[in-house]
Amino acid sequence: MRRKIPSSASLQAFEAAARHGNFARAAEELSLTEGAISRQIARLESLLGCRLFDRTGSRVKLNPVGARYAHHVRETLERLDRDTQYIMGMPEGSKSLELAVPPTFCCRWLIPRLSRFRTMYPDIAINIAARTEPFLLTGSGFDAAVHFEHPAWAGMRVHPLFQEKLVPICHPALLKDNNVSVQLNALPRIHRRQNPEAWSNYAKEIGIILDNPALGVRYDLHEMAIAAALTGQGVALVPRMYVEKELASGELIAPWPESDHLSKKFCLVKPIETGINESSLQDFESWLLSEVLEGG
Repeated sequence: MRRKIPSSASLQAFEAAARHGNFARAAEELSLTEGAISRQIARLESLLGCRLFDRTGSRVKLNPVGARYAHHVRETLERLDRDTQYIMGMPEGSKSLELAVPPTFCCRWLIPRLSRFRTMYPDIAINIAARTEPFLLTGSGFDAAVHFEHPAWAGMRVHPLFQEKLVPICHPALLKDNNVSVQLNALPRIHRRQNPEAWSNYAKEIGIILDNPALGVRYDLHEMAIAAALTGQGVALVPRMYVEKELASGELIAPWPESDHLSKKFCLVKPIETGINESSLQDFESWLLSEVLEGG
C-alpha cells in the first residue's frame, strides 16, 4: 500500500508558516516567494482533504486541525534533522549503540567508565539517553537499556547486574558528636520524589525512631539529592555506589548502616529479536559484565 506522505517542501513550508503565522515571513526564512509558500500549503491541504489555515482576505490563521498537525510536523522535522546530522557525523564504517539509562546511574557510574570501553572498542559509539522510568523497549529506537528490574521488561532478554542499596549520607559538618542515631532524627531529611516511603522503611529496618519520617524536601533524581547533601542541606538516602568517590575523599560521610532491603536490582535489557547492532551489543554486554564483576 502506497503511503500518503507529503513532500518535504510542503511540510517545511507549512511548518514555517504555522510557526510565524504569516506566509511572507515563512517565504523569507525559506528563501522562497510568498506565492510558492501558498502553493505548497495548497498541495498539502489537497492531500489531506482539509483546510489547515483560516483565510480572511490576505490574513491567515491556523485552525484547530492545522495547529494539531503543525505540532506533529514540527516534531517529525526536528527528529529527522537530528537523525540526519547524527548520520552525517558518523565516520564511515563505524558502529553505534543507542542506550537508555537512568540519569544518575549514567553520570555517576556508566560514563566515568566508558573510556575503558572506547579503548577496547574504538569503532563503537555509545549514544545514551536518560530514562528515569521503565518503558516499552520494542519500537523505542533503543538497542538496549540498563535499568532496574520491572514488569515493563516482560518479554525482553533481561540479564541481572547488581543490587543498588541505599545508605544515608551527609556533609561531615552536620554531625556534632558521636551519637549518630539521635542526630539522624534531628537532621533535615532529603527525599527522592519517586520513593516517598524510603525514610520510613529505612527507620523500621534499622530500628531507629524518626519523628515524622516524611518531613523534608523532595527531588526527582538521586543526583539532585547528592548535590543537596554535598552543600550541607541535610541527609540523603542514596545508593552507595553513586557516592563512593565522595565518601573516600571525606566530602560526604555515611556513619549509618546500609539498608539490606531498600534496593533495586539493575539489569541489562535487550529485545528478543536480534537487531543489526547485535554484535556491538554483545561487545558492550561483555564489557559491562566485566566492569560489574571487577567492582568498577
